[in-house]
Amino acid sequence: MIRTRSRNTTLTSELVREPGGFGLGQIVSSRKPDAITSMICGFCSTGCSVDVHIKDGTAVSLTPTTAYPVNLGMACPKGWEALSPLRSPDRATTPLWRDGHGRMHPIGWDAAVSIFVERFRSIIATHGPNSVAFISTGQIPTEEMAFLGALTKFGMGFVHGDGNTRQCMATSVVAYKQCFGFDAPPYTYADFEESDAIVLIGSNLCIAHPIMWERVCRNPHSPKIVVVDPRLTETAVSATQHLQITPKSDLPLLYAVAHVLIEKDWIDWEFISAHTNGFEEFKAHVADFTPDRVSELTGLGVDEIEGFARTIHEGTRVSFWWTMGVNQSHEATRTAQAIINLAIMTGNIGRPGTGANSITGQCNAMGSRLFSNTTGLFGGRDFTNESDRNEVGEILGIDPACIPDRPSLAYDQIIEGVVSGRIKGLWIIATNTAHSWIDQNSLRSALSGLEMLVVQDMYATTDTAQLADLVLPAAGWGEKEGTFINSERRVGVIKNVSPAPGNAIADFSIFRMIADSWGCGDMFAEWTSPEAVFGILKRLSKGRPCDMTGMADYVTIDAAGGMQWPYPADATRTGPLESERRLFADGHFYHADGRARFVFEHPRPVAEPANVDHPLVLLTGRASTSQWHTGTRTSKSAILRSLSEEQPYIEISPIDAAKRSVETGEWVVISSARGSMRARVIVTSTVQDGTVFVPMHYVGTNQLTNPSFDPYSRQPSYKHGAVEVRRAGWRDK
Repeated sequence: MIRTRSRNTTLTSELVREPGGFGLGQIVSSRKPDAITSMICGFCSTGCSVDVHIKDGTAVSLTPTTAYPVNLGMACPKGWEALSPLRSPDRATTPLWRDGHGRMHPIGWDAAVSIFVERFRSIIATHGPNSVAFISTGQIPTEEMAFLGALTKFGMGFVHGDGNTRQCMATSVVAYKQCFGFDAPPYTYADFEESDAIVLIGSNLCIAHPIMWERVCRNPHSPKIVVVDPRLTETAVSATQHLQITPKSDLPLLYAVAHVLIEKDWIDWEFISAHTNGFEEFKAHVADFTPDRVSELTGLGVDEIEGFARTIHEGTRVSFWWTMGVNQSHEATRTAQAIINLAIMTGNIGRPGTGANSITGQCNAMGSRLFSNTTGLFGGRDFTNESDRNEVGEILGIDPACIPDRPSLAYDQIIEGVVSGRIKGLWIIATNTAHSWIDQNSLRSALSGLEMLVVQDMYATTDTAQLADLVLPAAGWGEKEGTFINSERRVGVIKNVSPAPGNAIADFSIFRMIADSWGCGDMFAEWTSPEAVFGILKRLSKGRPCDMTGMADYVTIDAAGGMQWPYPADATRTGPLESERRLFADGHFYHADGRARFVFEHPRPVAEPANVDHPLVLLTGRASTSQWHTGTRTSKSAILRSLSEEQPYIEISPIDAAKRSVETGEWVVISSARGSMRARVIVTSTVQDGTVFVPMHYVGTNQLTNPSFDPYSRQPSYKHGAVEVRRAGWRDK
């Protein structure tokens, strides 16, 4: 182990190793001129490890880590190109301030922090603490998220702050909490290889999570693969059974499958009786969801619905997986819970190859869910619970009165507050809201009306930074240290392997400066470095389902190939825990009575059905393994750009294309009640008649999407809206 001092962080501990596995004997005592160190990739939630090849103190290339238990030597295109975003010529290298004439000027850090503090203090003094908010991210390390959440909520007096994980994972959080008693994805990636039946709902795993798909392909049991998706996706092509449902008919389908399982007595009565509550009520609820009735709602044949149920029954190890196709829906939480219901009623939980398994989106969405201190208090606690506030206050050595006694507004409610003028100041960290948020045109207009908009990001060129009053240049992945938590609850380490450009510094250091300037620095005297904060998070996790107290330090975590929570300190006394671990093997859940709960509700209609003016249903989603979210980082790589369509495109069925006299390659205008965009046509049978598909990566896509939200998770319904398509004329160019 060596210790280096970085301009962007305080004292940094870094593990440098020889190529190969993760034994302590492979740690070397000093950096070689051409060294290799491993770290977690900074893109998606899979949490792959890459070997960073360092020359003269700077990262020069990457290769996948051979022995890491997540990716097993594999990497997707994004992983291979993860250094490219750091070298982009449009990096933000100095703070920028917009003058009275609307022009941006470079300023120093002292001036930037002074302006930040002065403006936000003034807004709070004039309009109260409810008039300011922050929007955070699943893209920064857990320690930085925690510092931001504590600084704003405990030190600066903010009440409201949410993260962009609201766009991808809020549904799963609420679904797990209500069913299991805690936000606890139960699986490990080894379950992909242990299942004899794999059910993928709203997940194009092949494209969105290619390394996970590779794990499916390694399964030696020739598993049956059921894909529920309105599109014939790349994953659906490889399925044993593709259920090409009518968009947003997932919930009645899942209730119909439960109906069949119960009717045929294909359920695990022993598990239900010993480990669950509410089954009799659920049984009564699904009695009306007969295959004949649901066939009309879903567009599926009765035999397809019954065949789905039979696949579950015949499997001895059935795993259920879902992601954005479920989470981004007007009734997302109940749909996710309908999946959970299938798993627990058939006893497919807690055993190898089973589980009701939510696949996360962003690289550190799980860290955000547990420790961002946004709408939930640290470690899965509740802001409204006095005991929880007192406990956090005692652990942190602060007055519990500093902790808000109510949760933050959710992301959409914060934006609504901006639109209505109730929120006057907004701080956006490491997310491109003006591209990614639903109903983009309305959002941009609202952001322009703020008294103070601060954007803290790697680039000053993002759609959101272009609207900012103040831009704070931040270091990116590979230029700072901390931990990420992946979809399977594995904590992994990232490292400072390359200097940030110009005057850009780590988000952690920015938060430190603001704390000191605000006058609350003493509250965070212990928060001296990311690893020091990790020690604080361990204390906050003690005794919680996410207990991490047995994870000694970064070096230990790294040497172990990452560690899955829970990893309590007392477990280490009996020897090291296995690298691959799943939850609920003992049938004990996190509710007070130790039982899982069946949660259900009658399906609701979509918020915006197709209509005369907009007769097509818009579907959106990921369309390339080489692009990520808004393309803010992946678009910096020429290689990644070459692997995806740079021009926006729309998939439309042959019948719908013929009705509009459009052919593949033509430009069309796609319009909704909120806006329009231009795209090139791809005529294809991968989409059903009456539906179209537009990738989420293009800036115009969210000019079309409908601002509909799940009432429980407050997650946006990106996957359904009404549009029309027409040939583009010269006036549209």
